[in-house]
Amino acid sequence: MSAHAPAPGADDPLALQGVIPPTITAFTEDESVDPKTTAAHARFVVDRGVHGVFPLGTNGEFTLLTPDERTRVIEAVVTEIDGEVPVIAGVGAPSTHETIDHAKQAANVGVDGLVVVTPYYYPIDDEGAVEHYRRVAQSTSLPVYVYHIPSKTGNALSRETLIEIAELDGIAGIKDSSKDVPLLGQVVADAPNASFFAGSDSLLVPGLNLGCCGLVSAVANAFPELVVELYDAYDDGDEERAQALQETVFEVRRAFKQGPYLAGVKSALSLRGFDSGPLRSPLRRMSDAEETTLAEELERLELLSR
Repeated sequence: MSAHAPAPGADDPLALQGVIPPTITAFTEDESVDPKTTAAHARFVVDRGVHGVFPLGTNGEFTLLTPDERTRVIEAVVTEIDGEVPVIAGVGAPSTHETIDHAKQAANVGVDGLVVVTPYYYPIDDEGAVEHYRRVAQSTSLPVYVYHIPSKTGNALSRETLIEIAELDGIAGIKDSSKDVPLLGQVVADAPNASFFAGSDSLLVPGLNLGCCGLVSAVANAFPELVVELYDAYDDGDEERAQALQETVFEVRRAFKQGPYLAGVKSALSLRGFDSGPLRSPLRRMSDAEETTLAEELERLELLSR
């Protein structure tokens, strides 16, 4: 598929690349999971050109869901997409035991790959992290993608540990949301058989420059066309155009961050006519004033007329 953009790693059986939004979990007004609208959001981004979907990432509010709710979300998305693009689902948990349980449930409903965030809350050392991923990978025949986001988990993995994990049997790739550019560059260079995914909208083009084959973009949840255009421009060798689109992504990201954590995506979707309901408490939607400001910013960027 790719020409100029980096290719997936040889250890990645799904050969994942391109734009892979961490899709949202929709809720009804009483904060119950809404599987139908959750699936409709996956359809929304796939119909606009993304190359894969990732339910139950950070934007999917996975830590606020019960195990049964997680399974219902994955099943709804898998059923809706029906093999059109790969579906990789978040199954991470603080314990190895629970992570393996989630992985089995996700496999049972037909997911293509598993995304495993580093264990959170309790500190883990390098040996514990490697053993965690070894046991999870051994428990499943599905490809496992490491999700490294130390700002949320409290557990940062060293370059050496990430490389050791990348070389485990069954590990297909790494989604890095550390925003540590030197770390990412070194791990990409030293683990050539893994696929790498830029996990921050601030580092889409820089991630591609470092060797990431995919972009896990929150902005792509609301404006998939924008991020797909960025990726396609880069893949076509038009880095100047890709960088200009990265600047637009910066502005969208800044506009999102004027409201509560994670609220920007659902508000932007509402402004595009897609209502996904509230966030689950204690997270909250933007206020009317914040959403008005967001609308003004997105109008200025000419994104709401797409």
